[in-house]
Parts: sequence; structure tokens; C-alpha cells
Amino acid sequence: MKIEMGPATGHDWLRGYLPRPLAAARLICFPHAGGSAAFYRPWAPLLPGHVELLAVQYPGRMDRASEPLVRRMTEMADRAALAVAPLARRGPVVLFGHSLGASVAHEVARRLTARGTAPAALVVSGRPAPHRLRATTVHLADDDTLWAETGRLGGTHEDVLGSALLRQLSLPTLRADYEVAETHLPGPAAPLPVPVLAFYGDRDPEVTEDEARGWSAWTSSEFTLTAFPGDHFYLVSEQASVLKAITAGVAALAYREGGGP
Repeated sequence: MKIEMGPATGHDWLRGYLPRPLAAARLICFPHAGGSAAFYRPWAPLLPGHVELLAVQYPGRMDRASEPLVRRMTEMADRAALAVAPLARRGPVVLFGHSLGASVAHEVARRLTARGTAPAALVVSGRPAPHRLRATTVHLADDDTLWAETGRLGGTHEDVLGSALLRQLSLPTLRADYEVAETHLPGPAAPLPVPVLAFYGDRDPEVTEDEARGWSAWTSSEFTLTAFPGDHFYLVSEQASVLKAITAGVAALAYREGGGP
């Protein structure tokens, strides 16, 4: 199912896989570099009935393959925020992002807050805090080096890594996403007035415990830090535990004003 957001957004950014129109809250998920909304499809039926999952589809991939790729965080977050804003006005939304998606979700949360439609909570995964981001230039590397990053971080099946056709199709999207991540300049800390939950894998080469804990500087509300066993894509092998932690966060944070079941 596609969630049509109307002409104000210019494009259809959100994908829903299990409609729950009467849901008390919505979990909106932002993919990692090179990822698509479909990465979160398996989560939809595993969430409790009062939570509806929607996933963001970035331009230039899957059913948006004909659209120009986005190469700057400002454009990515501006356009995604336009799509999410109508849902945030209707009821509680929790934003979840992994890796690049964590940065996009955070920037969307900042834009929603500025417009008076702050999310109920922000959940960031596998990403250092904005002021602890590492300076890298992978998007400028040759194709072999860029593709090797996909294998190094895990999360991509060996059949995909070994396919010349899939490599050719995936590299432009992957390079553009890395450019979004690596050219992102978050500026000085501007704490959000919403709870932030930070998740990370205890063997993730991309984020240390200290770098993940740095997200505490970006909220004036509650902050929690949770480690899961695994590498950068711990959320695949630890899916059940991750969803349990998110659900607990939704229950504790999104409904604290008495709006939950």
C-alpha cells in the first residue's frame, strides 16, 4: 500500500505494508544508505495492533527509480518532513532511523518541532551523535571501494554482493546516499524537546558506545541508550529485541498524556 500525501508534498514518500487506520500511534522508519522502505516491511506485522508502521522511500530507488537522486541532507529532510507533517498533526508519531536514516530522522524531527508538530519520540540507531560524526569521503572513492563498504558493514546478502548487474544498479544510489551523509553539517547542538532513544550494536565499527551516548546532548527531555549484540546491522539478527525496545518506548513516551490503549 502507498500512502498518498497529496500535491503539497510533490511526491509520495511513505510506504505502508499493513494498514491500521485506527492506530493510536505511527512508527515512521528511515532507511540506511543504499536501503529502501522495503527493509522495514517484515516489521509491520510484528508490531502491536495499536501501532502502524510507515517507511520512507527515498527518491531514486525501487518504485521511485525514475526520480533524481538527492545528494544533500537539507533537501532530503525538507521533503521528507513535508510528507510526515500531516501524520504528525493527526496523532503521535515516533521516528526511527538507522545509520544514514538516523540523521535524516533527526533532521525531520527538528523541522517538525519548528512547525509545532514535534514527534512523540526519536529513535536513532547505528549512528554517532551529530557532533560526533566521523569525517569520511567514501562517496568520492572509486566504485570498487564504495562497493566494498557494503560488504564490510554486512546487511547485504552475498548473492547481491556478487552480482555485477545489482552492483551496477545499486552504486549510483549508494554513492548519492553516502554523499548525503558525508556532506551533512548539523551545526551546533539544538536539543529537541522530545525523548531520544539511541540504539547501537556492541560490535559496530561505525559507532562506539560513547558516540551513541552523545545523542543525550540533543534532547532536553528523556534519553536512553540501549546496546544490542551484533555489528552495524544488528537490527536484522536482533529484530525481535529491537521491536520490543521500540514498542516499549512507544508505550512509555507516546502515550504518557493518556492517549494510549
